[in-house]
Amino acid sequence: MTLRIYNSLTRKKEDFATLEAGKVKMYVCGVTVYDYCHLGHARAYVVWDMVRRYLSTKYEVRYVQNITDIDDKILNRAKERGITMQTLAEEFIAAYDRDMANLNILPADEYPRATESIPAIIALIQTLEQAGYAYAVGGDVYYAVQKFPSYGKLSGRKLEDMRAGASGRVDGDEPLKHYPFDFALWKSAKPDEPFWESPWGNGRPGWHIECSAMVRSRLGDRIDIHAGGADLQFPHHENEIAQSEAVTHQPLANYWMHNGFVNIEGEKMSKSLGNFTTIRTLLEHYDPMVVRFFILQAHYRQPIDFTNEAIIAATKGWETIHEGLLFARDFGKQLGWQSDLPAYGGIQQYVDRFNEAMDDDFNTSIALSVVFELAKDLRTERNILVHSGKTETSPEHLVQVWKTLVYLSHILGLETETSPQNSEPESHEAENDILIEQLIQQRVEARQTKNWKESDRLRDELKAMNIILIDQPDGTTRWRR
Repeated sequence: MTLRIYNSLTRKKEDFATLEAGKVKMYVCGVTVYDYCHLGHARAYVVWDMVRRYLSTKYEVRYVQNITDIDDKILNRAKERGITMQTLAEEFIAAYDRDMANLNILPADEYPRATESIPAIIALIQTLEQAGYAYAVGGDVYYAVQKFPSYGKLSGRKLEDMRAGASGRVDGDEPLKHYPFDFALWKSAKPDEPFWESPWGNGRPGWHIECSAMVRSRLGDRIDIHAGGADLQFPHHENEIAQSEAVTHQPLANYWMHNGFVNIEGEKMSKSLGNFTTIRTLLEHYDPMVVRFFILQAHYRQPIDFTNEAIIAATKGWETIHEGLLFARDFGKQLGWQSDLPAYGGIQQYVDRFNEAMDDDFNTSIALSVVFELAKDLRTERNILVHSGKTETSPEHLVQVWKTLVYLSHILGLETETSPQNSEPESHEAENDILIEQLIQQRVEARQTKNWKESDRLRDELKAMNIILIDQPDGTTRWRR
């Protein structure tokens, strides 16, 4: 089955075709680092991690996720605490990294920061100004939305409708603007705020231009997938399109993807309602894999409701899968399995059903049911082995059931730290590391000669060893278990 993705731009599922054969360029809007991440962030980044992991079974994926480290909220919070913007940003970047690692979210290939992208941002604003899409006034620079005829194509909004619905409320916000819905590309410096020199005077970038500049500088004028939360569709992503496409005259992204919202007991999560839940608080009470399981139970585009009943169900679901993943540790020796289990072979019917679900716009609810089925089969065998000490199912078949479960669970990021590999004696670990490095070097060489088939085979072999590969911009590859 061909992978089909729901494209927010066209409002329909489309066959997925890449700009470059065998490769995917994917950009995800990252966090604004002024506070701890919450359950909504967990939902978004688990979803895009899942998408990336599945795409990586078919393509070489370059995944870039920005960090907004200059913003009104950051400046205000830093002032409240009497610290610098940079100190605050570093604190919450570190907190973000911990949260993502706890949720087993793979690191992005690159995390460009807004403050490190100022030259690219200024250059893009200058190009927009020269092309007549932007104008400077009083040290600020605005984007003239009326100059971009297709403004609103992503969100489905029309300027005339927005103007009619505004009832004059926007007119007085920024009186220097030529049109109420023009938005800031560059903001003049206020007293005691950080600033950068620019052709328009000292100031700092607007939020929307940051992503346009970082996409372009890291991935080029056009990418395969641009993703983020549904709340970013307008105005952030709409404005990105207007900024980028006015310069390049081609689509910024072929596919726009948006994940749904999170509700708490039927109500929208918000600080004012007192139901705001940070990831770090959540993980004090629940296993990270339970949270991940809960998120993946629903289709990524649909809203999810965090309720006590839902988290109890997710806990039970993860317990079943967790038991299955530990089957080799608990019964491998009893069944005569060797510590160096054979490379993944897989039971194709399960893999095919899993892939069919994932190819249908990443339908993790169905894909999880396949994983759950494998785990339940192993639970049955576990009960038989516990009570009778033996089973009529062949050890060879059980190996394949377990390896299939491990492989499919890994694609969803549902993993346990305990595995035959990391439970081996320490004397074997150094030997394993040498083998891993050899396989990675072979893959690097295969990629250099564009032997993608061999590269994919080696990647899959390493995956079967529970090795996570992190390709770097300079062509090297880092790895971790």
